[in-house]
Amino acid sequence: MYSIGDKVVYPMHGAGIIEAIEEKEILGEKQYYYIMAMPIGDMKVMIPTDAVDEIGLRQVIEEEETKDVIEVLKGQMSAMSSNWNRRYRANMEKIKSGDIYQVAEVVRNLTLRDQVKRLSAGERKMLETARQILISELVLVKDSTEEVIGELLTKYIG
Repeated sequence: MYSIGDKVVYPMHGAGIIEAIEEKEILGEKQYYYIMAMPIGDMKVMIPTDAVDEIGLRQVIEEEETKDVIEVLKGQMSAMSSNWNRRYRANMEKIKSGDIYQVAEVVRNLTLRDQVKRLSAGERKMLETARQILISELVLVKDSTEEVIGELLTKYIG
Protein backbone atom coordinates (compact mmCIF):
# COMPACT_ATOMS: atom_id res chain seq x y z
CA MET A 1 0.00 0.00 0.00
CA TYR A 2 1.34 3.37 -0.98
CA SER A 3 0.68 6.69 0.72
CA ILE A 4 0.10 10.25 -0.41
CA GLY A 5 3.46 11.81 -1.30
CA ASP A 6 5.10 8.52 -2.34
CA LYS A 7 7.15 8.68 -5.52
CA VAL A 8 6.31 5.70 -7.71
CA VAL A 9 6.89 4.35 -11.22
CA TYR A 10 4.05 3.16 -13.42
CA PRO A 11 5.60 0.94 -16.13
CA MET A 12 5.11 2.27 -19.68
CA HIS A 13 3.98 5.65 -18.28
CA GLY A 14 6.82 6.85 -16.08
CA ALA A 15 7.26 8.17 -12.57
CA GLY A 16 5.00 10.39 -10.53
CA ILE A 17 3.86 11.31 -7.06
CA ILE A 18 0.75 9.92 -5.42
CA GLU A 19 -1.24 13.00 -4.51
CA ALA A 20 -4.51 11.39 -3.44
CA ILE A 21 -6.28 8.11 -2.76
CA GLU A 22 -9.92 8.34 -3.79
CA GLU A 23 -12.92 6.10 -4.05
CA LYS A 24 -14.53 6.34 -7.47
CA GLU A 25 -17.47 4.63 -9.06
CA ILE A 26 -16.71 3.55 -12.59
CA LEU A 27 -19.15 1.44 -14.60
CA GLY A 28 -21.21 0.91 -11.46
CA GLU A 29 -18.28 -0.48 -9.49
CA LYS A 30 -16.77 1.35 -6.52
CA GLN A 31 -13.05 1.08 -6.18
CA TYR A 32 -10.14 2.94 -4.60
CA TYR A 33 -7.62 4.62 -6.88
CA TYR A 34 -4.23 6.22 -6.44
CA ILE A 35 -4.23 9.59 -8.16
CA MET A 36 -0.70 10.03 -9.47
CA ALA A 37 0.63 13.35 -10.75
CA MET A 38 3.25 12.97 -13.48
CA PRO A 39 6.01 15.61 -13.37
CA ILE A 40 6.48 15.50 -17.14
CA GLY A 41 3.51 16.32 -19.32
CA ASP A 42 1.46 17.69 -16.41
CA MET A 43 -0.77 14.63 -16.45
CA LYS A 44 -2.72 12.77 -13.78
CA VAL A 45 -3.18 9.00 -13.80
CA MET A 46 -5.69 6.91 -11.84
CA ILE A 47 -4.38 3.53 -10.73
CA PRO A 48 -6.69 0.97 -9.07
CA THR A 49 -5.21 0.24 -5.63
CA ASP A 50 -5.99 -3.46 -5.92
CA ALA A 51 -4.11 -3.81 -9.23
CA VAL A 52 -0.70 -2.34 -8.27
CA ASP A 53 1.07 -5.72 -8.21
CA GLU A 54 -0.42 -6.75 -11.54
CA ILE A 55 0.50 -3.36 -13.07
CA GLY A 56 4.01 -3.46 -11.61
CA LEU A 57 3.84 -0.16 -9.71
CA ARG A 58 7.00 0.33 -7.67
CA GLN A 59 8.86 2.94 -5.62
CA VAL A 60 11.38 5.11 -7.48
CA ILE A 61 15.00 4.08 -7.03
CA GLU A 62 17.17 5.50 -4.26
CA GLU A 63 19.60 8.36 -5.00
CA GLU A 64 22.63 6.01 -4.71
CA GLU A 65 21.24 3.79 -7.47
CA THR A 66 21.46 6.61 -10.03
CA LYS A 67 25.20 5.84 -10.28
CA ASP A 68 24.31 2.34 -11.52
CA VAL A 69 21.87 3.81 -14.06
CA ILE A 70 24.62 6.13 -15.33
CA GLU A 71 26.97 3.14 -15.67
CA VAL A 72 24.35 1.41 -17.85
CA LEU A 73 24.07 4.56 -19.99
CA LYS A 74 27.88 4.78 -20.36
CA GLY A 75 28.15 1.11 -21.36
CA GLN A 76 28.63 -0.43 -24.76
CA MET A 77 25.68 -1.30 -26.98
CA SER A 78 24.52 -4.80 -26.11
CA ALA A 79 23.80 -7.41 -28.77
CA MET A 80 20.50 -6.85 -30.51
CA SER A 81 18.74 -8.83 -33.20
CA SER A 82 19.27 -7.55 -36.72
CA ASN A 83 15.61 -8.44 -37.34
CA TRP A 84 13.62 -5.23 -36.72
CA ASN A 85 10.55 -7.05 -35.41
CA ARG A 86 12.48 -9.18 -32.90
CA ARG A 87 14.53 -6.18 -31.75
CA TYR A 88 11.37 -4.10 -31.32
CA ARG A 89 9.63 -6.82 -29.28
CA ALA A 90 12.69 -7.39 -27.06
CA ASN A 91 13.01 -3.67 -26.37
CA MET A 92 9.27 -3.34 -25.68
CA GLU A 93 9.50 -6.14 -23.10
CA LYS A 94 12.32 -4.29 -21.35
CA ILE A 95 10.29 -1.08 -21.24
CA LYS A 96 7.16 -2.90 -20.01
CA SER A 97 9.19 -4.48 -17.19
CA GLY A 98 9.32 -1.12 -15.44
CA ASP A 99 12.93 -1.88 -14.43
CA ILE A 100 14.94 1.36 -14.72
CA TYR A 101 18.11 -0.49 -15.70
CA GLN A 102 16.38 -2.24 -18.60
CA VAL A 103 14.78 1.04 -19.71
CA ALA A 104 18.22 2.71 -19.53
CA GLU A 105 19.62 -0.12 -21.65
CA VAL A 106 16.95 0.48 -24.31
CA VAL A 107 17.70 4.22 -24.30
CA ARG A 108 21.44 3.56 -24.62
CA ASN A 109 21.14 0.90 -27.32
CA LEU A 110 18.68 2.80 -29.50
CA THR A 111 20.59 6.08 -29.11
CA LEU A 112 23.86 4.41 -30.12
CA ARG A 113 22.16 2.55 -32.99
CA ASP A 114 20.67 5.84 -34.21
CA GLN A 115 24.17 7.35 -34.36
CA VAL A 116 25.35 4.50 -36.63
CA LYS A 117 22.22 3.71 -38.62
CA ARG A 118 19.11 5.91 -38.60
CA LEU A 119 16.22 4.44 -36.58
CA SER A 120 12.91 3.58 -38.18
CA ALA A 121 9.90 5.68 -37.18
CA GLY A 122 8.74 2.92 -34.81
CA GLU A 123 12.08 2.64 -33.05
CA ARG A 124 12.43 6.42 -32.88
CA LYS A 125 9.04 6.59 -31.11
CA MET A 126 10.15 3.78 -28.79
CA LEU A 127 13.37 5.67 -27.98
CA GLU A 128 11.39 8.81 -27.12
CA THR A 129 9.01 6.83 -24.90
CA ALA A 130 11.89 5.09 -23.09
CA ARG A 131 13.74 8.42 -22.64
CA GLN A 132 10.64 10.05 -21.14
CA ILE A 133 10.11 7.14 -18.74
CA LEU A 134 13.77 7.24 -17.67
CA ILE A 135 13.84 11.04 -17.37
CA SER A 136 10.61 11.11 -15.32
CA GLU A 137 12.10 8.81 -12.68
CA LEU A 138 15.47 10.56 -12.55
CA VAL A 139 13.73 13.95 -12.22
CA LEU A 140 12.00 12.73 -9.04
CA VAL A 141 15.05 10.92 -7.63
CA LYS A 142 17.45 13.81 -8.19
CA ASP A 143 14.83 16.55 -7.54
CA SER A 144 15.83 18.11 -10.84
CA THR A 145 14.26 19.30 -14.09
CA GLU A 146 13.47 17.53 -17.34
CA GLU A 147 16.02 19.71 -19.16
CA VAL A 148 18.88 18.98 -16.75
CA ILE A 149 18.25 15.22 -16.78
CA GLY A 150 17.87 15.22 -20.58
CA GLU A 151 21.29 16.88 -20.88
CA LEU A 152 22.72 14.33 -18.43
CA LEU A 153 21.51 11.46 -20.66
CA THR A 154 23.00 13.11 -23.75
CA LYS A 155 26.30 13.58 -21.92
CA TYR A 156 26.62 9.93 -20.90
CA ILE A 157 25.43 8.16 -24.04
CA GLY A 158 27.80 8.05 -26.96
